[in-house]
Amino acid sequence: MTGIKLGDRLSSQQSMTAPINPSSNILVTGGTGFLGAYIIKELVEKNYKVKAIRRSNKLPFFIPQSIFEKVEWIHGDILDICLLQEQMEGVDTVIHSAAKVSFVSDERNEMFQTNIEGTANMVNMALEKNVRRFIHVSSVASLGRTKNGETVDEQNPWAERKFNTNYAISKYAGEMEVWRAIGEGLNAAIVNPSTIIGYGDWNSSSCAIFKTVFDEFPWYTHGINGFVDVEDVARAVVQLAETEIVGERFILNGENYSFRKLFDSIADGFGKKHPHREATPLLTAMAWRMEKIKTLISGKPTILTKESARVAQSKTYFDNGKIKKYLPGFAFTPLEQTIQKACASYQKNLKSA
Repeated sequence: MTGIKLGDRLSSQQSMTAPINPSSNILVTGGTGFLGAYIIKELVEKNYKVKAIRRSNKLPFFIPQSIFEKVEWIHGDILDICLLQEQMEGVDTVIHSAAKVSFVSDERNEMFQTNIEGTANMVNMALEKNVRRFIHVSSVASLGRTKNGETVDEQNPWAERKFNTNYAISKYAGEMEVWRAIGEGLNAAIVNPSTIIGYGDWNSSSCAIFKTVFDEFPWYTHGINGFVDVEDVARAVVQLAETEIVGERFILNGENYSFRKLFDSIADGFGKKHPHREATPLLTAMAWRMEKIKTLISGKPTILTKESARVAQSKTYFDNGKIKKYLPGFAFTPLEQTIQKACASYQKNLKSA
């Protein structure tokens, strides 16, 4: 992956902010997703002209509708090459945040198709249409995960390990498509967010963590993971789009927390009981098997699967120093502040429902 070191040779002039032309189209994929919606909000508030691809007719409730009224919406899918050919015509900048996140084995093929084939479609069309700037939203999952508490940075080599999830494999392979396109001349940079948290739909995505704690889920693990404010990720994505930084990936991680500490902080924000039962590796293995049986009987999905159980037991620290070096003045929101703000918003939404 030779492109990773390209940015080390960038001149200071190339790294300086180069604002996108506000009259030019910015295309966002995954615009109705948790992160995509916040990216759109950031762009609209900076007065950029935005169009976004969406599969769902429903717009996220957690973003002011006045924001979405300023967006040109395109119904479609990144697997539709004809749609991309039409919609990328005349586009200045592409922010590719569409992805499927799942730890359910039955959804593996769909996830691979979206995260790998869909990303290949995006970069191939961006090359064909001479798109000036391309930002790809990957994941720290594409950097691999450790078991014993090692620190991961942008240079971490991918390694085949039993605790790599199918999601991680799909994001790694999708990112390889972007590196290939960079080698072919695409002016692109990559962001690798850790687990994104904040106010959203707590029935989906990583927002489900808040609902789990609100419902006083009793179990915790001593696993360690990185977490980051959704609004920080959106800011970093847009700021990178405003630069000419090419061939670089950036970990976006606010802080490294144990799952127990995260759950306790969320519980405090809601005024709920702390999880009080330790889920040892043996108990966790038993639990995900029981949840699988329940899912087969009820047909209802569960957040506890074999893959998510492995993540909950693993210990990985993520280094966020590089993005702060390349974007002087950028700072991550303290995670405790993010949690308290999100909890307040979730509770307000419950009262108004």
